[in-house]
Amino acid sequence: MDTTELISSTRPVDDLSTGQNHSPNHNPSSWLAVSSVAIGSFAFVATEYMPVGLLPQIAADLHVTPGTAGLMVTTPGVIAAISAPTLLLAAGRINRRLILLLLASLLLASNLIAALAPSFALMLVGRAFLGMSLGGFWTVALGASGQLVREPHAARASAIIFMGITLATVIGVPLGTLIAELTTWRMSFFATAGLAAFALGAQALLLPAIPPKVAMKMNDFGAMLSRSNVRRSLLLVGLQVGAHFAAYTYIAPFLERNASLPASWITVILLGFGIVGFVANFAVSAIVTRHLKASLFGLGGLIMLAVFALPLLQGSKVGVVSAVMVWGIAYGAIPLCLSVWMQLTSPDHPEAGSSLFVSTVQVAIALGSLGGGAVVDHIGIAAAMEAGGLLALLSLVVILTFRTHGIALKTLLQR
Repeated sequence: MDTTELISSTRPVDDLSTGQNHSPNHNPSSWLAVSSVAIGSFAFVATEYMPVGLLPQIAADLHVTPGTAGLMVTTPGVIAAISAPTLLLAAGRINRRLILLLLASLLLASNLIAALAPSFALMLVGRAFLGMSLGGFWTVALGASGQLVREPHAARASAIIFMGITLATVIGVPLGTLIAELTTWRMSFFATAGLAAFALGAQALLLPAIPPKVAMKMNDFGAMLSRSNVRRSLLLVGLQVGAHFAAYTYIAPFLERNASLPASWITVILLGFGIVGFVANFAVSAIVTRHLKASLFGLGGLIMLAVFALPLLQGSKVGVVSAVMVWGIAYGAIPLCLSVWMQLTSPDHPEAGSSLFVSTVQVAIALGSLGGGAVVDHIGIAAAMEAGGLLALLSLVVILTFRTHGIALKTLLQR
């Protein structure tokens, strides 16, 4: 099964009884609708990752420690993990267009609350609004996107929406850091509020009605979780994403305090991290379906080596920058690999598999950033890098438990 087939398998099928396709639009305006969802994905990811580059400034301004400030990443992750399956079950047959507009409105509110927050407690309220909308957005948007275009173009539509994630990583976080450097961190959140408002307006104008094909049932989740390989696959997802966020959430304080780099350097390094990740994502996409297990093992190994090396290299600017770039190359390709891996486990329950994947990613983000924050406050920032390395090492052990021995990985994962 190639990547196109994997993505296409997640979209609703035609009505077999009539032979008709119920997709609402099949004209050029459909691509504008897809683009409006991609803008939404950019806004969501930029907002979710925004505190990473601003953490030192926000912590100082709102009078909390860097470890406590990491709750800005933990809070939306926890809530998103709950909202992903909950919204899918509660939505039933509600038109997906209305749900996407509601979620975009919550994203706008989240950014405005964060930008105006006079205290850290209110900041967390704004981040909670983000979590409520984030999990639901990914669960609904990925399913709805396939209904906006004809079957042969479903993969391209999904790729455009995923591009929003990549661009947010490449542009969003460094740009937010740059805005904060030139003005204040509050202006960075006002900027993402403007982006959220633009996404809301674009979706209101361009999205057609998107009626769901089926209503999700709790039994679909039970059927997935009854499979041991699915459970191990979710553990793999959690460890690799958790390894990244246990360390990445605190990369700005590490570069500032441990590596003694000025704020202007941090902005450039984060931009470089995103650019090399963007390139790696497309490079690995060409081989991911043929060498999936090897790709995940190699990428996880690179993250482990990079984050373990950072504390050892903190006295060398060249060494630190090099390690961060290696890290960016590795993590830039991991989300695609993990997504393909999970799709292989759930061809018969694609929406349930997608929801479990989203929930696991958000739990990993939350626990990774929370655990990293505890390490930062009690041991030190360098130790958070080492904690991420240990989680990455554990992920490699999990990958090795999938012993194919001549059995196709696709067949093994679907057992």
